[in-house]
Amino acid sequence: MDKQQHHQLSLAKSSRQRCNEWIFRDVKSDITIEVNGGTFALHKFPLVSRSGRIRKLVAEHRDSDISRVELLNLPGGAETFELAAKFCYGINFEITSSNVAQLCCVSDYLEMTEEFSKDNLGSRAEEYLESIVCKNLEMCVEVLQQCENLLPLADELKIVSRCIDAIASKACAEQIASSFSRLEYSSSGRLHMNRQAKCDGDWWIEDLSVIRIDLYQRVMTAMKCRGVRPESIGASLVNYAQKELTKKSSLWNPSGHTKIDLLSTDHERLVVETIVSLLPVEKLAVPITFLFGLLRSAVMLDCSIACRLDLERRIGSQLDIATLDDLLIPSFRHAGDTLFDVDTVQRILVNFSQQDDSEDDMDDASVFESDSPHSPSQGALFKVSKLVDNYLAEIAPDANLKLAKFMAIAETLPTHARTIHDGLYRAIDIYLKAHQGLPDADKKKLCKLIDFQKLSQEAGAHAAQNERLPLQSIVQVLYFEQLRLRNALCCSYADDDRKLVNHQSWRISSSALSAAMSPKDNYASLRRENRELKLELARMRMRLNDLEKEHVCMKRDMAKSSSRKFMSSFTKKIGGLSLFGHSSSRGSSSPSRQSNRTDSKVIERTCASTD
Repeated sequence: MDKQQHHQLSLAKSSRQRCNEWIFRDVKSDITIEVNGGTFALHKFPLVSRSGRIRKLVAEHRDSDISRVELLNLPGGAETFELAAKFCYGINFEITSSNVAQLCCVSDYLEMTEEFSKDNLGSRAEEYLESIVCKNLEMCVEVLQQCENLLPLADELKIVSRCIDAIASKACAEQIASSFSRLEYSSSGRLHMNRQAKCDGDWWIEDLSVIRIDLYQRVMTAMKCRGVRPESIGASLVNYAQKELTKKSSLWNPSGHTKIDLLSTDHERLVVETIVSLLPVEKLAVPITFLFGLLRSAVMLDCSIACRLDLERRIGSQLDIATLDDLLIPSFRHAGDTLFDVDTVQRILVNFSQQDDSEDDMDDASVFESDSPHSPSQGALFKVSKLVDNYLAEIAPDANLKLAKFMAIAETLPTHARTIHDGLYRAIDIYLKAHQGLPDADKKKLCKLIDFQKLSQEAGAHAAQNERLPLQSIVQVLYFEQLRLRNALCCSYADDDRKLVNHQSWRISSSALSAAMSPKDNYASLRRENRELKLELARMRMRLNDLEKEHVCMKRDMAKSSSRKFMSSFTKKIGGLSLFGHSSSRGSSSPSRQSNRTDSKVIERTCASTD
């Protein structure tokens, strides 16, 4: 406050000095005007001849011969009053875009209208505003900046609305002209838009970034109503947010030791909420990285719930183009909880799943009529499933991550989203390694998420020897690996037989072919295969007995793993984060349904039936 008073006093002093240069020196002043701490020794006649307000004040105090007048809350302060006084004295000065808003407001305050004098200051300022300012976008922006300190009077005089309408109309006209300049004829003679040509119709984006957020919001709303392209609106929002939200580097730098300004935080919260409300409804109008940046800011600044839910819904509608770094949202508000904001990511996944289901319901006909093997929603599901598995693997080492939250993320997507369960198996294995004290019941519950039939050969081989998995899961893995081996052998024999038939069919008769592929040889081959399978099953039973004995010892020796390495890697990862910055599987049964069939008796019956 002291700095502001000092600034006002210095302005008043400089105004008095300038006033002495142009005031009548040979005529003694008969009235003193006080404006915001500054005093002006002037003459009644020039002021009364132009200003209706001063004329009324002098008339009211005619008997007392008023010699001192204080003008409270004069718009523009002492500097603007000096220009108005010069106009009353007939001294010429230039009306510009930097003072026209102040002159319009002060002429209204002093009642310098045509009613009291012809061609008065009010009409002069209005003429300049209409004929010069409103035809130039840069001038309109500058006038809006000047109006920030003149509200609400500037709004009542419609200075703000006229400038906003002029900016929106000018930007729209520029885009139309730019679009016409990109039209060209193709080789076939058709007129089309050259999308590779540089678009120069959005040069105003940088100019608008200097306006205060409330006026910027009104400008963007007017542009939307005028039909400015959503991509241009989005580009302007990105540019404005990056400038406004990075001014206070101490707020966005977690390692900074400077004190955070609460007023700055309130301003940035207002900026985030306003920009979210201005986001175009069209997808891809702004980069998804920018949406995640806004979401991080909204979580950090504790923005309104409606603001965060809107961002989560927008991100969920285009989650298939997101990256792992986008999903790694630090838990700003819960220092003792998980390191990453898992709840927010879960809500984003729910939004994606609901949006995907609604699209499937609406577009069922188009999906079945399409000649393509996969619909776009299925492709998006496949991409998001890989993204989720990578995210689960990234958050799994967190010692504070509860099993319920981990499983909630894994179960959000429908069962047909994952065609291969290698990524899910890897994430669950990392979680089991980081949470070695997990009860057996929780381990079984967690491993039921994996469909072991959908593991690749390499993942299946790893799972078969993974002692962190429950015994029931290991049995399932071994069983499915045996089925895979058997099917591979059968297919191999069938392929060899087909190749032999095709190779010899042109030079041997049907009787010779029957002799070459006799049932006796086929029966002998099957018997050899069954003997090999029985030997392997015997080894499996021995292995299971050993595992049951080792399981009792493992429960005693388990100890919680240290998380120091993970904390150091997490610190490095958070430091690198930037603020801004489907095929369907049918007929596959879940592990829970097949778990009851994986005991040794079932395996023996299966082998006996093939013998």
